[in-house]
Amino acid sequence: MKNIFLFGECMIELMAASQEKSSNTMKQSFAGDVFNTAVYLKRTFADVNVQLVTAIGKDQFSVDMIRYFKNENIGSDFVFQSETRIPGLYSIQLDEQGERSFTYWRENSAARQIMQHIDDEVISQLSTGDMFFFSGISLAVIEPDSREKFWTLIDKLKASGIQVVFDPNYRPRMWSSPKEAQQQFELALHKSDISLPGVDDFEQLFGMTTVEEVYNYCKPFGINELIIKNGEQGVLVVVEGIISEFSITPVTNVVDTTSAGDSFNGVYLGSRMEGYSVNNSITLASKAAGFVIQHRGAIAPADEFDTFINAQLALVQ
Repeated sequence: MKNIFLFGECMIELMAASQEKSSNTMKQSFAGDVFNTAVYLKRTFADVNVQLVTAIGKDQFSVDMIRYFKNENIGSDFVFQSETRIPGLYSIQLDEQGERSFTYWRENSAARQIMQHIDDEVISQLSTGDMFFFSGISLAVIEPDSREKFWTLIDKLKASGIQVVFDPNYRPRMWSSPKEAQQQFELALHKSDISLPGVDDFEQLFGMTTVEEVYNYCKPFGINELIIKNGEQGVLVVVEGIISEFSITPVTNVVDTTSAGDSFNGVYLGSRMEGYSVNNSITLASKAAGFVIQHRGAIAPADEFDTFINAQLALVQ
């Protein structure tokens, strides 16, 4: 059985219960970029052991969150519980095109202190895995004084032979300055075996607007597997120096773009762990993302997603 550890934050999600503009009733769920990735990976590849590495509290929301992890068959052995802090919270607002904007309350999130829970014993256990995934949001959440300890963790995992995977999700408000984010992203790219950047994130942080610019920027880091996502314009893949381009069939019924990249990441990484070719992995991942954005919220209904993805898996067997 393959093992992947996903390091990040799961939050309380609030979203309008109705699409009516006058609605002031909110629906509560749980989500977060790394958690979303874990959900779609596990739903698609049940044989992969998926473990979330995060910190939450001991409040009722945290108790419900752990129950939700178990319902999604995501391991919680490395979900640490703070005595004094609680999960972060965010709300989603959607425009008429399904594009989202967020409001966050995460200053006292327990996940900000996750590195206080990572000791030598935990590192030893994490070192038994096959893959370790984190994102730009994971980096931003960590308290700045703890980042050096995080990079030490990454170095030890790499030394043990684990594939390190980085998704450069960029949220400007989470960083003290663009320069701080750029420095941390460069460290992450340098240490990554696989990276899954999106052109939209690099446009915000570096002013890059094309896959070629992103590729040229990433090339010196020597990343073994580089997957550059550019929405409906396609995906540029560079594996051990070999460049391939993949077109994407646009989705006409876009409801909510939340979790488009997360679902892509989860299905792509699961596919690669299970031995699928790059071509089939991209196909499955893009189909999954296309399905997810036709549903409201970060996590699509499990029964509908399972039916859809099982049909797609049958096509590439």
